[in-house]
Amino acid sequence: MLKDNVETFLGCETSYEESRIVLFGAPFDSTTSFRPGTRFASRTMRAESYGLETYSPYLDLDMEETRVFDGGDLELCFGDTARALGQIEDFARDLLADGKKPFMIGGEHLVTLPVVRALAERYEDLHIVHFDAHTDLRDDYLGAKLSHATVMRRAWDILGDGRIYQFGIRSGERAEFLWAKEHTHLQRFDFTGLEWSLAELMGKPVYLTLDLDVLDPSVFPGTGTPEPGGVSFLDLLRALRKTLRLDRIVGCDMVELSPHYDASGASTAAALKLLREMLLAWEEPAIRGAEMV
Repeated sequence: MLKDNVETFLGCETSYEESRIVLFGAPFDSTTSFRPGTRFASRTMRAESYGLETYSPYLDLDMEETRVFDGGDLELCFGDTARALGQIEDFARDLLADGKKPFMIGGEHLVTLPVVRALAERYEDLHIVHFDAHTDLRDDYLGAKLSHATVMRRAWDILGDGRIYQFGIRSGERAEFLWAKEHTHLQRFDFTGLEWSLAELMGKPVYLTLDLDVLDPSVFPGTGTPEPGGVSFLDLLRALRKTLRLDRIVGCDMVELSPHYDASGASTAAALKLLREMLLAWEEPAIRGAEMV
């Protein structure tokens, strides 16, 4: 059982025992190849969340109606990538054993892999919905099999063909795009085909991973590898809400905010608002059901 965190994300004050979702930070960016800094995301988001309102006018729901426990940040081994990933996996496995749904804030995108490993042990038919600017499908990056640039390839090692749905992709090696044609469902540039994909995924366990660099840098400059030509905030918000209406979302993450690359704070504010909306959308069936009792 986890103890209450001293500083929590706005509205995530439910006790561990009563919670349905456990929010936690994985401050790890040791394989970052361009600009590091994502290890500061969860800490910054937690502190600045009090500039938000708990109420969402998009959903007409309030964070005070949710049952989310904020477990704080994991203390990870920065000098050993495999060990740090193992620590995340162990934590996720413990949450699942307690019947909790994990929502992780990265960190670089590699932190997704250990949560996928833990979920795949429990759900044989696990699928992934992946929003990102980058393919992340390299077999290795500069000789390393464990990298932010290889995370979806390592997830494929676990799940196999046809179980990874990628949207917003606009950067990667030609070889990655060619490989994706045979092994994943990849949509370039935007969310075209998302509703068709979600219809296919109804009834199946789904992990949703959001790399915030799917957003256009004009909206979200605070990331390590910005890619022009991204989606708008509202387009992403609509795509997330549609995805979180699936009946078996078993875990989520949000990765790749580097707060100090946007001194205005706008990128952190965008991430915070998306986090609030994701938590509320995920909790919506339980909240609406309670209102009807």
